[in-house]
Amino acid sequence: MEEQGDNLIAVKKLSKKFTGFALQEISFNLKKGDIMGFIGPNGAGKTTTIKLMMNLLQKDEGEIRIFNQDHRRHERSIKERIGFVYDNQEFYDELKVGEVEKIVAPFYRSWDSKVYTRHLKDFELPQSKKVKDFSKGMKMKFSLAVALSHQAELLIMDEPTSGLDPVFRQEFLDLLRDFMDEQKGVLFSTHITSDLDKIADYVTFINQGRIILSSSREKILENYGLVKGEKKHLQQELSPYLIGLREGNFGFEALTAEADRLRCNYKGIIVERPTLEEIMLYLVRGAKKDV
Repeated sequence: MEEQGDNLIAVKKLSKKFTGFALQEISFNLKKGDIMGFIGPNGAGKTTTIKLMMNLLQKDEGEIRIFNQDHRRHERSIKERIGFVYDNQEFYDELKVGEVEKIVAPFYRSWDSKVYTRHLKDFELPQSKKVKDFSKGMKMKFSLAVALSHQAELLIMDEPTSGLDPVFRQEFLDLLRDFMDEQKGVLFSTHITSDLDKIADYVTFINQGRIILSSSREKILENYGLVKGEKKHLQQELSPYLIGLREGNFGFEALTAEADRLRCNYKGIIVERPTLEEIMLYLVRGAKKDV
């Protein structure tokens, strides 16, 4: 089957029910050449979505296409083209780095031993050391080395920078930049939104099992605004435009999805450009208030 279009990942109305939680008809696309940040609070559905995409869980309804192919029907050929970087490396813990290749390489027709050895050297990962003896940052580099050694076209990463210090996180982001070209893509699941401020092209935000927004990072930051003002300004019919309102003794703060409208039509208030973290926090707070 020939690939069509620019989508590396196309998720459509994906649903999965558990006791006490449900993933509810989520949809989003990742195009070639893009890094997508997949954000949301803990328990929002990020890891569940990734497990469904990797066929580690069975979906109830919906469609998942990767490289324009059904993720189950073409599972083996799809996974040969994916690098999966995740937070837990227990499978490899008792193995030395040099031994891992003997187990992993047979699964990939495009495995390149020279590339693997070069990445181990570049990442300063000694082949004689067991994976369990690596620091968190070194384990992430090792996982990335494996992904890059079979010419992965798509990286799917579940909280790869969680628990890493700022130096390691920046180094990891630099490695992702080196990986990217116009034919490749990255799905980067994280709750550390400051990393995405530096690298993401698109952002998909999930909360309580639902997709709240999915758009380019710049468009999101342009449309949303952090609104501040005195309490008297709340009487100017602002309420329909405010999300996650927080009132203090002297004023209020809230998020708006109508930043330009409020700047033009309401005097005496301040509308600032928010960070992704602020957008996520206020959207979560607004959702809790609506429940």
